[in-house]
Amino acid sequence: MGAQTDAARAGVLAARGELETEAERLEAAARAAVDIPAKIRREPIKTAGLAAGVAFLVAGGPRRLFRRAKRAVVGPEADRPKSMLPEEVDKELRKLGSDGERVRATLEREFAKYLEEHRAEREKRDLGAVAALILASVAKPITAQATKRMAEQLFNPESASFKQAVEKVRARREAGKGTTPDGAPAKDPATRPTAPRR
Repeated sequence: MGAQTDAARAGVLAARGELETEAERLEAAARAAVDIPAKIRREPIKTAGLAAGVAFLVAGGPRRLFRRAKRAVVGPEADRPKSMLPEEVDKELRKLGSDGERVRATLEREFAKYLEEHRAEREKRDLGAVAALILASVAKPITAQATKRMAEQLFNPESASFKQAVEKVRARREAGKGTTPDGAPAKDPATRPTAPRR
């Protein structure tokens, strides 16, 4: 039974050591990733370019550029008509007469005639809108992926700064290992008495 206890204790101590190492690496990676001043000192142009790219994408730059390109290709969107107010529509409808069925039939014929006359223009306009919609649906995932890559590269812990951060974390842990948070000397966990089971 004593050998099993010793083996279990050794396993626990090894797992604790691995956990401490992993915690040190995680802390060092976090510190290195957000150490923007060090990144700026090492590669100022690259860091500035990445920051500008992320800001451009976050501020909706691709969407604005797409709208401008769409306006250049398709043309500007028409403003809402200000001349056809409800009073004017009502006045024009009264001119057609008081028979509701005849007015409805006239409106349907005129509208069908209008649609037929302007079909080519409408199809041309709709083709541009469909092309713009397809381009937007293709561009959105591409810009999302580009944003993600730029952000990852901006906050990526490089090996040099990561190694320095690991060294600092380990030195700080070693300096504080001999004391408890209240400043009293720490006891070795292997020699700590265990509480009796109830």
